Amino acid sequence: MDGKKLEYKGEDALKEIEKLTAEAAEVQDGILKEIIKQNVETEYLNKYMKGSKDVSEFKRCVPVITYKNIYPYIQRIANGEGSSLITGQPITEMLCSSGTSAGEPKLMPSIAEDLDRRTFLYNLIMPIMNQYICGLDEGKAMYLYFVKAEMSTPCGLPFRTVLTSYYKSKHFKCRTRDPFNDFTSPDQAILCNDSSQSMYCQLLAGLVHRHQVMRLGAVFASALLRAISFLERKWVQLCNDIRTGQLDLAIVDPACRSSMTTILTSPNPHLADEIEGICSCPSWKGILCHLWPRAKYIEAVVTGSMAQYIPALEFYSAGKLPLVCTMYASSECYFGINLKPLCDPAEVAFTLLPNMGYFEFLPLGENGTLSLDVGEEEEVPNDRLVDLVNVKVGFYYELVVTTFSGLCRYRIGDVLHVTGFHNQAPQFRFICRRNVVLSVDNDKTNEVDLHRSVTIAKRLLEPYNALLVEYTSYADTSSVPGHYVLFWEIQMVDSSTSIDAKVLEECCITVEEELDFVYRQCRSREKTVGPLEIRVVTPGTFEALMDFFISQGGSINQYKTPRCIKSHTALKLLNSHVLASLCSPRDPKWIPLNG
Repeated sequence: MDGKKLEYKGEDALKEIEKLTAEAAEVQDGILKEIIKQNVETEYLNKYMKGSKDVSEFKRCVPVITYKNIYPYIQRIANGEGSSLITGQPITEMLCSSGTSAGEPKLMPSIAEDLDRRTFLYNLIMPIMNQYICGLDEGKAMYLYFVKAEMSTPCGLPFRTVLTSYYKSKHFKCRTRDPFNDFTSPDQAILCNDSSQSMYCQLLAGLVHRHQVMRLGAVFASALLRAISFLERKWVQLCNDIRTGQLDLAIVDPACRSSMTTILTSPNPHLADEIEGICSCPSWKGILCHLWPRAKYIEAVVTGSMAQYIPALEFYSAGKLPLVCTMYASSECYFGINLKPLCDPAEVAFTLLPNMGYFEFLPLGENGTLSLDVGEEEEVPNDRLVDLVNVKVGFYYELVVTTFSGLCRYRIGDVLHVTGFHNQAPQFRFICRRNVVLSVDNDKTNEVDLHRSVTIAKRLLEPYNALLVEYTSYADTSSVPGHYVLFWEIQMVDSSTSIDAKVLEECCITVEEELDFVYRQCRSREKTVGPLEIRVVTPGTFEALMDFFISQGGSINQYKTPRCIKSHTALKLLNSHVLASLCSPRDPKWIPLNG
């Protein structure tokens, strides 16, 4: 971060947070001036600033944009043109955003300095946690971290997720070792591209060190639940490895095998018996507490779409372990931290740190009422944006960022609610991603993509004189991995004809084939999303659904069938009318971008 200190310990870290938030306005002004100074001669910024370095000129002339506006510049860089199109620093990699454009993952430019900023934020987490929970330096952390296989742009720039970038960087691999970042997982297991072998080795290491584990976690709640599901299937083999002191031969990755020799040092039948006794119980309620009895909390993202996994985590922890959400970040920029990590997950609020980027906010509604009347691609007048320190408590905003890596007044798409301030820095609750209808893991499916996919799939019904009358959806996370469910009401024009189950199965896979790159990657490569399911409902079901919503205070004049069901009562109504249920018979096609 321009030569500034990255690593703060204990009281120094807390003092730095106080200093940054107390001087938020000045820090933000300095950040914007530095970004303009660094990037003013780029093709993009010079187009609007004409060489000026004046902040007021930036706010007056530089437009608020979405990905489609910056994409041509990013694509040119990916194809081999210079970084100076958008930034004064060399672009070292492209990061894969969970959002998509035209069905392909968004490419976010990143410079070397960005890793410094991310590391700075990570280094604040433990000093904050130590204020609330003591003794975390007396054991290990069982954090399940994973990388994804890298791709590359046409010119050879690495193209990977932001977490893969961090775990492969010197900032992670050469981190200072201390009692507060003593992980059970060997780095070699974390860095294994085969997620199954990585998971196996990380769980095995966590089980070997079960009496030393003080905290559990994964980046997302969904990943931790996948690990529990994996453990249900593999605990017998894992116990056998511990009993014999020998790693299962199915683990063939050389780095994984080598790293595990320092953990499986000798046979340990007593430990294997302990674990077997716990895992063989008929109920796994509280399994996390039984396997790791010294654990004090679970760390994972449980906000936004990940909130759907809270009941499952509470079941596996018997409600005894706090669910801690520590930070707010994206591929575009890291934003802030949770200063009250032990709060209820529904009350999580993040304090935005003013040194991470330049932040502006697009008001969404008035007087504290949320309104999404500003479309995703609608042009936004520059004077509508509000500075970081001038947002109002109780109001809703969309986050807009300007970064050193070349994003200028870029709409992130996150809807935030201001809950208060810490000194001058506002605190926000994450509400949702704009226009996301379905999400199970890293996938983010919006209403437009869902409707387009269903429109194409329903053509398969036409040869059978069948019409799709209406549809809706929900993300079923009652099993692992979760999957998309579509409720279809089908009208047979000719009552003497019927639809074969195989036709509906083909409808399932057709929908999946038309969903975006990230969804198909999660389905076909990562296996973090299960096969899409269509549930055919009886005629009249959607009229009953409308009656239900109107009975809840909706207007019959304004009623539109919701494309995603959030109400448990409405979901129960739909499921009570199901005639048949079919799933995709195979994985959708997915080809790596540089495949």
